[in-house]
Amino acid sequence: MRHSPAWSTPEAHLLRTRPDRAQLYIAPAVLQATARRFHAGFPGLVTYAVKANARDEVLTNLVAAGLDTFDVASVDEMQMIRRVCPGAVLHYNNPIRSKAEIAEAIRLGAYSWSVDDMAQLDKLAEVPAECEISVRFALPVRGAVYDFGKKFGATPDAAVELLKAVAASGRVPALCFHPGTQCTDPEAWTAYITEAARIADRAGVTIARLNVGGGFPSSRDGDDSGGDAGTCPPLEAIFDAIARATKTAFGDNAPALLCEPGRAMVAEAFTLVARIKALKHEGGTVFLNDGIYGGLSECRDLGLSGRVRVVSPEGQVRRATRTPRVVFGPTCDSLDRLPDGLPLPADAAEDDYVMFGAMGAYSIAIGTRFNGYGLDDVVTVQQLT
Repeated sequence: MRHSPAWSTPEAHLLRTRPDRAQLYIAPAVLQATARRFHAGFPGLVTYAVKANARDEVLTNLVAAGLDTFDVASVDEMQMIRRVCPGAVLHYNNPIRSKAEIAEAIRLGAYSWSVDDMAQLDKLAEVPAECEISVRFALPVRGAVYDFGKKFGATPDAAVELLKAVAASGRVPALCFHPGTQCTDPEAWTAYITEAARIADRAGVTIARLNVGGGFPSSRDGDDSGGDAGTCPPLEAIFDAIARATKTAFGDNAPALLCEPGRAMVAEAFTLVARIKALKHEGGTVFLNDGIYGGLSECRDLGLSGRVRVVSPEGQVRRATRTPRVVFGPTCDSLDRLPDGLPLPADAAEDDYVMFGAMGAYSIAIGTRFNGYGLDDVVTVQQLT
């Protein structure tokens, strides 16, 4: 991997190099500040969901900020972590695994394992006795953009039986859940924590830990000024709700807590910059050099971001009244179209740069190189705005 030199801002790099490909910028200071925010506010162990962004720049900066535990979903992710932090604790929280994956994860020293099905628990017979096995359960709780419970998670009744079986196996018993992607309702965590206490009580098992998942939101509203905005609550409001709910549900016998943020940990540390390739004056259609097959792929599921600003090749911020536009990506596929109505300044012009804030999560992880487009290197900057 080639490391780019540090620049002061994305604009400084744009003015000097005039890139004609979509470009990602990382501000390590922002990433480490977010990690410190989680450490200061969350009432338990903070881990990182590697799936959100597995770039070495991300992982090494999180280690520098004090993280030593990582949520991994595959053997490849485990190997990434072992390379940048050999002594890290691995939490293998993808509950569906092949026998070969289980054997390799044991070899790599995975400590915590999640399950949501009795047959999958039976496959973990060779997992060392000192390891933690966390029963994942799901509830019909709203508040997220899309619900992970449709794919993973036992019903509360099934979770009771699974938890009994884990305790009987001699492994360290725990519970876990995920409230869903981009969850903006703190009460979703309250509902899950309340149910976790009921499950443990019904099973007659004292759980060592409760993993409250990821799902912490990153702001997609307002201009690209960072922080929490619009319908996105401050992280501290969610942390406080988790602490209160745990105290209420478990009393003095509360388990240790841990969280596994992905999006909320890394999103704010990156800005994605696309260039306007062409404008069709009739109808105001815009063509960018990035789209749904590249770094903007999540727009299909999460909707348009409000964290957008436009600058000219000379660095002038476009400040005209914003007009909703139809925006296409660069590929030959007509499906390469953002949800309609991206607000762009009326004076936006060909060759201008469209800067999307809070793009650290999934922009690289799920982007493709279809038609030869896509994101390449990441440029390091001191600050993003």
